[in-house]
Amino acid sequence: ASMGRTLVELFYDVISPYSWLAFEVLCRYRHIWNIDLRFRPAFLGGIMQQTGNKPPAMLPKRGEYLLKDMKRMAKYYQVPLRMPTDSLQHILGTSSLMAMRFITAISTTNPQYLEPLSREFWMRFWSQHEDISQPENILVVAKQAGLSPELSQKALEMTSSAAVKDQLKETTAEALKFGAFGMPAVVAHYDGKPHLFFGSDRLELLGSIIGEKWLGPVPS
Repeated sequence: ASMGRTLVELFYDVISPYSWLAFEVLCRYRHIWNIDLRFRPAFLGGIMQQTGNKPPAMLPKRGEYLLKDMKRMAKYYQVPLRMPTDSLQHILGTSSLMAMRFITAISTTNPQYLEPLSREFWMRFWSQHEDISQPENILVVAKQAGLSPELSQKALEMTSSAAVKDQLKETTAEALKFGAFGMPAVVAHYDGKPHLFFGSDRLELLGSIIGEKWLGPVPS
């Protein structure tokens, strides 16, 4: 982090709707708080597997609550997230591995596209309820995010490379090292140590720890 700024890392996966909320709020606070925001694309499936965690929707009552919660949160956070009624099938039937490898490839070659690309993946999956696991659909997302066909094609080829696979595994392992058990995992490096915050509803607490003022999810 640059002088006097707090490094805040956001470990996220585009399959996670709460990650989208945290992502948008942190993007809004990036120029309000004295922070350096670092996007860390990781693989939620790997974190769940390593920690024995289960998606909240696996528990029927929790799944019911999740639908209502998301609806309220989307409105409050002003993020165009819409939960499909069959959200359980929607989430469990989709692997984000390819998407997260693609995002990882772009983060290493063209990091300036990392933010718009991640946002477009969430938009496609959580707003339009379209597939993000097939190569042709990943290319559509990339185009929406402003990537050239050449760059998209190159990144797609990189998803099968050992370098990109290892990079995603490493980032996921790093999230685990900080104590993550789900997503989003926000890590603030403050006072010489990492502070982990889980979920999109702990950003107020993050602010208080790093000495910044919370102005709600839509500071304007």
